[in-house]
Amino acid sequence: MTVRIEKKIVDQRVLKEENAANEEQAAENQPLVMNEHIERPEFLLGTTYKIKPPIDDHAMYITINDIILNEGTDHETRRPYEVFINSKNMEHFQWVIALTRVLSAVFRKGGDVTFLVEELRSVHDPSGGYFKKGGVFMPSLVAEIGYVIEKHMKAIGLIETEEMSELTQRMIAEKKAAFETNGEPVSNAEGSYPSNATVCGKCHTKAMVMMDGCETCLACGESKCG
Repeated sequence: MTVRIEKKIVDQRVLKEENAANEEQAAENQPLVMNEHIERPEFLLGTTYKIKPPIDDHAMYITINDIILNEGTDHETRRPYEVFINSKNMEHFQWVIALTRVLSAVFRKGGDVTFLVEELRSVHDPSGGYFKKGGVFMPSLVAEIGYVIEKHMKAIGLIETEEMSELTQRMIAEKKAAFETNGEPVSNAEGSYPSNATVCGKCHTKAMVMMDGCETCLACGESKCG
């Protein structure tokens, strides 16, 4: 449609520039999400976890530093920004440094970084894994590092924690009580489970026992009977 201009032109503007300005303003109002262009602030919140694999004479200290995005707003989030691993044992120095740099780079890249947990926990040591305190099986040292990262992500709300139902908790308590009545040692996650227990395929804890013709895990409640 043609529009005939009959009056004198006193002003003009380019709509494209106006639209670009509106888009820029809208972008500024959007909550900030993690990306590789965010500069490291001078202060980060850090949490250090200690692990003591039975295959090593020295403990390892895993420190994960978090960045707070959109602080003080309804969109405030806490995301992992970098990770450091320290130990007196220098045997694993090279691959530990490489691993921490790769993990930190992925953290800063943004997006869904929870996939790292599954990737790390699926690493198996060709010489065999080990049982950590509490009877939890770790297929490798790398897998235990993945376990720590998963624990941290749950703590900051990046991974949802699966809560056991009251029915499952009551069932586990009843089975533990039955074993204790029969003289079998049954304790919490910091101790051990019955000597004849097998490894649970869900939580990887040596706490799967047979009772009343049904295999049940005394740690997470997983049952072969459904």
